[in-house]
Amino acid sequence: MAAHDRILIIDFGSQVTQLIARRVREIGVYCEVHPFNKVTEASIKAFDPKGVILSGGPASVLDIGTPKAPDAVFTMGLPVLGICYGQQTMVAQLGGKVESGHHREFGRAMVDITGDSALFSGPWKPGAKEQVWMSHGDRVVALPAGFKVVGTSEGAPFAAIADEARRFYAVQFHPEVVHTPHGKELYRKFVRDICGCSGTWTMAAFRQEAIAKVRAQVGKGRVICGLSGGVDSAVVAALVHEAIGEQLTCVLVDHGLMRAGETEQVVKVFRDRFNIRLIAHDASALFLGKLAGQTDPERKRKIIGATFIDVFEEEAKKAGGADFLAQGTLYPDVIESVSFAGGPSVTIKSHHNVGGLPERMNMKLVEPLRELFKDEVRALGRELGLPDDMVGRHPFPGPGLAIRIPGQPITPECLDILRKADAIYLEEIRKAGLYDQIWQAFAVLLPVRTVGVMGDSRSYDYACALRAVTSTDGMTADFYPFDMAFIGRVANRIINEVKGINRVTYDVTSKPPGTIEWE
Repeated sequence: MAAHDRILIIDFGSQVTQLIARRVREIGVYCEVHPFNKVTEASIKAFDPKGVILSGGPASVLDIGTPKAPDAVFTMGLPVLGICYGQQTMVAQLGGKVESGHHREFGRAMVDITGDSALFSGPWKPGAKEQVWMSHGDRVVALPAGFKVVGTSEGAPFAAIADEARRFYAVQFHPEVVHTPHGKELYRKFVRDICGCSGTWTMAAFRQEAIAKVRAQVGKGRVICGLSGGVDSAVVAALVHEAIGEQLTCVLVDHGLMRAGETEQVVKVFRDRFNIRLIAHDASALFLGKLAGQTDPERKRKIIGATFIDVFEEEAKKAGGADFLAQGTLYPDVIESVSFAGGPSVTIKSHHNVGGLPERMNMKLVEPLRELFKDEVRALGRELGLPDDMVGRHPFPGPGLAIRIPGQPITPECLDILRKADAIYLEEIRKAGLYDQIWQAFAVLLPVRTVGVMGDSRSYDYACALRAVTSTDGMTADFYPFDMAFIGRVANRIINEVKGINRVTYDVTSKPPGTIEWE
């Protein structure tokens, strides 16, 4: 990677640490998240950041063995910004005092800006009140030498503090979440003005750097890439092809469980528009044969995953083999793989059920997206010229429609009914201009038949459920609040146009307690 200015984010286990990184990246500054127990003075020097951000976290600085920032963070002359727990450990480590929880503060709060600071600009000015998001039980009660108070709230008299001489700043709230509407301005002020970072982290710059990296890694070798129709694999394929051209072969395994028109669109874009060498293998009969009679969701997933690997491996051999496998590993996967909190050690992402392929096929991995978040991948896809309807596509599970036909065998008839209903639903969402506001939307064919009246006749057909959720990362989700006129319009079209469905419901379950998919 080129010599972009860098910010180091030290992670103490907050659920929103990745949001800090995304806010910094949005400002045009490259950053990385490193767990606190993997950071040393040597690693900081090697990373060479222009500033450090200390994240929030679930621990209390008053506990024995509580997480701490390396002492070097405060002695290397770097600007430091502490967030929530990051503020508390900064204060405790520098000689101040933190008190446990008689003044718990969770949710929205108002901060009074009481003093001038280099951290503040725009709406953050003395005399202003700013809405913020608080989530803390402990609070600072005494400041280290050199610090002053620049913001207070009802539950946090030291809501924002600053040591201007050493360029140490800290806030008790979370500027990275949407509930702090002007929080991004604080990050902008810190990384661009206080740390002096330039805004060179762009997808145009990344594109050229990634192409150079792929060429250097691959040389004259051959690369194979599994195309699923999803955003990650599409962007990987387009980027690697731009780097090495005909040395890339893409394999699309059509398991017969895709949405309406999806396979055809992938073939059209990559074979016809990008002129990429693409093998599109229709293995739907094989998959449906192995799925016959299966209703257990985990069994269905295992059958689909194992069969996918077998077919992919066979097609790769027919193509003459390859030295490298290109995968869509993203930065959240990388962060998770080094989690100090005991998260799963996932150093290789299972790409559309291709888990295990590197070992079985004796190939090295090409992972050009491993520095990017999902929103950056979409931006890169647009930079590469991929169509908007592909780059902005909602997530789609590897097992496809098989897990949207719960509790019943997967048959061609059920798949046909579900595809038609799903296509109508998504078409109406797009027509209403709502597609980009929704994280994921889909139809589910329920294992229930209900009595209906169609014309003058009695019907006994399937019930269909519609699902649409809003989310930022898929970890939590709320149902999308369509107005009932929209739901009624979609239901009317499905019942009238899809033979086999006579009843439509809308799923209003959030995650948790539910999941986004039904299986």
